[in-house]
Amino acid sequence: MKLFVTSLLAVLLSVPAMSSFAAGEAAAKVAKPDLVKGEASFTAVCAACHGADGNSGSPANPKLAQQHPEYLVKQLQEYKSGKRQNAIMQGMAAALSDDDMKNIAYWLASKKAKPGFASNKELVALGERIYRGGIADRQVAACAGCHSPSGAGIPAQYPRLGGQHADYTAAQLTSFRDGVRKNSIQMSQVAAKLNDREIKALADYIAGLR
Repeated sequence: MKLFVTSLLAVLLSVPAMSSFAAGEAAAKVAKPDLVKGEASFTAVCAACHGADGNSGSPANPKLAQQHPEYLVKQLQEYKSGKRQNAIMQGMAAALSDDDMKNIAYWLASKKAKPGFASNKELVALGERIYRGGIADRQVAACAGCHSPSGAGIPAQYPRLGGQHADYTAAQLTSFRDGVRKNSIQMSQVAAKLNDREIKALADYIAGLR
């Protein structure tokens, strides 16, 4: 009898463990992005503005290649919910499911970003100074602290910036400063302390990071 009870307990205790393992395995399978579907969705919906491989040729549209997938998913979700405002992007994101977003994001992350170039020699030194050291008397933190010295960012936390079109970066910093873009309190607080010349300098310097 004692042996029977012991055996029964062992079986009962093993069932939850096996169920948890099976559930975890199933979740892992569901969570895995489909890069083939991601490429197909991107080509159909996004490539016209962002380039066939995620390297936009238009300075008004961001390069998305090699961007951290978690960041891309977050932005698409926030366009869809209306937390981030842009009529074109909200229309595009509205048609995407969570799986579509994940597939597109991970496919883009697998693409190589093309390098950019700084173009304004007069401003690039100012941009470098702010990016690497911040502005102490206005309590502006160094951009490199979150986005890394090379502009590579930190996966799942801060986006990759290096090589991004200067026009796009300047437009986003201005939108944060002016309260148009409201989906990052941290960036709104930083940008609020920057003037137009500093924003232009930062954007130009970031374009040349690699």
